[in-house]
Amino acid sequence: MKYIFSFLLLTVSSAFAQTEANRSVAHITTYQPPVFTDTDRLKRLEAAFPIVEKIYKEAAEKRHLPGIAFGVVLDGKLVYSGGVGYTDVAKKIPATSKSLFRIASMTKSLTSMAILKLRDEGKLQLDDPAEKYIPELKSHKYLTADAPLITIRNLMTHSAGFPEDNPWGDRQLDDSDADLLKLIKGGISNSNVPSFTYEYSNLGFAMLGHIITVVSKKPYQQYITETILKPLGMNDTQWEYTKIPAEKLALGYRWQDEKWLEEPLLHDGSYGAMGGLITSIDDFSKYVALHQSAWPPSNAPDNAPIKRSSLREMQKPWTLSGLNAQAKNSAGQLCPEVTGYGYGLRWGQNCKGQIGIGHTGGLPGFGSQWRILTDYGVGIISYANLTYAGMGAVNAVVLDTLVGIGKLPPRQLPVSAILAQRKAELVKLLPDWTKAEQSGIFAENFFPDKSVAIRRKVVQDLYAKVSKIERVSELIPENQLRGHFLLEGEKANIDVFFTLTPENPALIQQLDFREVSK
Repeated sequence: MKYIFSFLLLTVSSAFAQTEANRSVAHITTYQPPVFTDTDRLKRLEAAFPIVEKIYKEAAEKRHLPGIAFGVVLDGKLVYSGGVGYTDVAKKIPATSKSLFRIASMTKSLTSMAILKLRDEGKLQLDDPAEKYIPELKSHKYLTADAPLITIRNLMTHSAGFPEDNPWGDRQLDDSDADLLKLIKGGISNSNVPSFTYEYSNLGFAMLGHIITVVSKKPYQQYITETILKPLGMNDTQWEYTKIPAEKLALGYRWQDEKWLEEPLLHDGSYGAMGGLITSIDDFSKYVALHQSAWPPSNAPDNAPIKRSSLREMQKPWTLSGLNAQAKNSAGQLCPEVTGYGYGLRWGQNCKGQIGIGHTGGLPGFGSQWRILTDYGVGIISYANLTYAGMGAVNAVVLDTLVGIGKLPPRQLPVSAILAQRKAELVKLLPDWTKAEQSGIFAENFFPDKSVAIRRKVVQDLYAKVSKIERVSELIPENQLRGHFLLEGEKANIDVFFTLTPENPALIQQLDFREVSK
């Protein structure tokens, strides 16, 4: 699957897989994701919507994109969507949020989610050797004698040792199960030993699709449809393009010789697990909302198609894919970024500490991307029907616009009871530290690390510099046992940072004061 950065115990025919995958499942109850959208947050974000549409229109014009569909997901809800251009150039069918685009490698996270569902059901383990489910792999020739066996986890994190296979993998989309197994049995070339190096592999995800089929005893398309798509209410999402009405299907194009040439659509097949899903903004926004629901961890009912803890596991960077010291933000400013790969998901953290989760997609005729900022509760999805249309750069500009104009603050964790208690107790002791050693709120290391006399002098000197303390600010937690607050003085402020021990009840083990300007 071409991308832009910013397995046989049971054999089924491709036709059977397509039929089963699209069969309605009457007993499934649609999952309703929690929606947390604050009215004020949404109102402020709405000011950015006209600019968002303008960004996509300009991108379509400059890059010869026949059509674009896009959507903004805020706190679990699709709050804005639209389309630019056409899904069918000849018939001039407008692109909308209901248009069905092939989303290419964005499919990979759904394949990974299906694997995790099977893991959560006790039907496989992520560190199982892949050859347990694909016997043809038992004859695989590894690069070295000391190479470990390829595991399911390796396949999910692009660390199986297979070579990067773009754009070869894109052309295998409609291969049959027999084709896939013949390839494996005939021998696969290695670029690395497993488990140690990131290298993007569509073949690895085709193998994951086969493993789902073997373990679930259903075609992987059917299993994903029944256990993920239908429960999320993604009822228009399909694997096979011939099942979709012409007026809803986005055709794919390539820009060549100053004109659009239609790309032949490939049928569903064994490689669909790496990039075959066809869906709309309306449908896929429900999947994005599911990923948003994983944050922050909570005691809310956990009745989604997959556990929230498994969602967060998917989103964790399991392999390091890059460190770009020269990365720039959408404004062209230097902003280094570290990137990694989770389970079918890309992960990145930039110089501002913003964490983005999502995936790109690209096939002949199509390009797409979705991305959420986990700490901000906002996400963006966009599709274009042009070969390898790099939507990641456009989406980066859109996200920066939404956060900036909407003045979206990062998510603030709730303050734990013990953190609030220790703050209140600490404030009462300042600045003189009277009977601090007898207070019972400090850990055994605290005063041996620095005497009460030294601590008293530091605080009293700061109090003298900032003058009268007028207000004690709210505590801002970093987690449930660490945080900071301000002592707001007439002339300056004092930042107070403290962290607690793992004891129960937790005690103050570290405490730092520093002057900060008002």
